[in-house]
Amino acid sequence: MSYNKKYMEIAAKEAHSNNQTNEGGPFGCVIVKDDKIVATGHNKVLVNNDPTAHGEVTAIRNAGQELGTFDLSGCELYTSSEPCPMCLSAIIWANIKTVYYGNTAVDAANIGFRDDYIYKFIEGGTTDKSVMDLQQHDRDLTIKSFEEFAADQDKTIY
Repeated sequence: MSYNKKYMEIAAKEAHSNNQTNEGGPFGCVIVKDDKIVATGHNKVLVNNDPTAHGEVTAIRNAGQELGTFDLSGCELYTSSEPCPMCLSAIIWANIKTVYYGNTAVDAANIGFRDDYIYKFIEGGTTDKSVMDLQQHDRDLTIKSFEEFAADQDKTIY
């Protein structure tokens, strides 16, 4: 598979539509498998009151429903902007290995989006308490479910 401009044009249209509907920011996405569109999505943060409803996450959710699986191996993702850290994580969890993007994270920062804020927090070793106070407590209580899962790994495929 290789880059196909027609899919980026669709991602751009998804992004542009949000400038009229105000469902979320100007971000759109298309997921393709075997040169066929599996799903599209655009940012729905505002309309869903869901900070995780970015264009890529919405498209991944739609693709999972369409294909009946959480494993999107073999799919390609076209997105109007470089994925944020959350979306990158979702893309990796979905097993999508090829991502094409239009605008850069700097372009997004120039219109008020703060991906750099998250990257700086991650790079800082989660020590920036002004961003988030991340604390570990009571591992002895929570480790039990992990131990149970490890003892019966064949029940879940991921």
